[in-house]
Amino acid sequence: MKYCICVGLAIFVCGMIRAQHDSMGVKMDMNMNISDTATPGMKNMSHHMSMSHVYSLNLPMGRNGSGTAWLPDASPMYAYMYHKHGWMFMLHENLFLRYNNQDFTNKGSRGNEEVDVPAWLMFMGQRQVGLNGLFHFSTMFSLDPLTARSGGFPLLFQTGESYKGQPIVDRQHPHDLFAELAVSYSQALSPKADLYFYFGYPGEPALGPVAYMHRPSALADPDVPISHHWVDATHVTFGVATIGFRYGKLKIEGSSFTGREPDESRYDFDKPHFDSWSGRLSLNPSENWALQVSHGFIKSPEALHPDEDVNRTTASAIYSLPISFGTFNATVLWGMNKIQDQDAANAFLLEGSWKRNKIDLYSRYEWVQKSTEELNLDENIYGPNSVFPINSLTAGLNYDLFKIGQLNVATGGQVTFYHTDEKLDDLYGKNPMAFEIFLRLYHE
Repeated sequence: MKYCICVGLAIFVCGMIRAQHDSMGVKMDMNMNISDTATPGMKNMSHHMSMSHVYSLNLPMGRNGSGTAWLPDASPMYAYMYHKHGWMFMLHENLFLRYNNQDFTNKGSRGNEEVDVPAWLMFMGQRQVGLNGLFHFSTMFSLDPLTARSGGFPLLFQTGESYKGQPIVDRQHPHDLFAELAVSYSQALSPKADLYFYFGYPGEPALGPVAYMHRPSALADPDVPISHHWVDATHVTFGVATIGFRYGKLKIEGSSFTGREPDESRYDFDKPHFDSWSGRLSLNPSENWALQVSHGFIKSPEALHPDEDVNRTTASAIYSLPISFGTFNATVLWGMNKIQDQDAANAFLLEGSWKRNKIDLYSRYEWVQKSTEELNLDENIYGPNSVFPINSLTAGLNYDLFKIGQLNVATGGQVTFYHTDEKLDDLYGKNPMAFEIFLRLYHE
């Protein structure tokens, strides 16, 4: 019943906004290549039809990512947009009604199968302030707390956070109901320069690339990357303040934020501490590329290991190319966690998608180093300082069935192959495999 409620809620919300949109007599194609029409003179467009980036009057909307991170200008915009009283509003969502079997060959003892509903909804708005100012707000809600059981969704080799005093392993923890409540203000100093301030409670600091759920290369995949806590796990942080400066194609920004991961009470607001920091350098050399390097100090992220601080370093490249026979999106990224007196742990991800008309083909490869502690293994058997390389390869397909207004209803499925150290075969089996089929709701 609760899964039907989630699906019905998404359709109802989108239908209501669609009705309001139609009543205004406004119709816009949000899958257009914004970069083809964006110019430095965008700030001179009327308030009613403003389509600028959320942190700059002089950048195209296609560069919008998560938090303050950049996507390529040529990125597709899968969203619903409308204008009212000088405001521009946008709605995004991604909902999967899924059967998820994380060891369908029954090779190990750590896999599980469930029907679940990974889902999120994002609503944002912006308006110009004077000639050179821009105010923006962003909200994001996750339906995970309504549908996740036993501390999260089944996902082999996934780690991070805790549930009932135990580490969450082989499951993806649910995200908080309130995943982002943020405001920002940017000031255009010139057509080439912007200064902006961002505050979120919760929000996302300047650390890592655009979070996985907002990358075009990952939108069709219902799974959270198993490298999530090496790269972009700070995307839901209770207390974030960021200042950034852009000049031309380059941007530098710094954040102060709360290091502790959200607690297992998914409906409340955790206490902010602002005990951690990060810095990020971003470069968009052309409309097709978004590059970043970042580093952060994260104070006591895991509640079960309060004395462990993490130094996280990331680098990534995101690529988007609209072509005559579809749109190609890809991401390559690296992340490293370093805890004092422990060896650094690395993660690598390569993902891509190709979408044309009703078909979306996608794939993801990951290589992640996970320790005895991360996988909650018996130190007497596996060693207290052992590190295990995890390989994961996913191939999947989405196919659009029909539309409800601008809301797409699609079906899809994917297969994931895992490979790791043979020492873990007694728990996971040799080369376990996962299988998922789903219905998906999203805006195009």
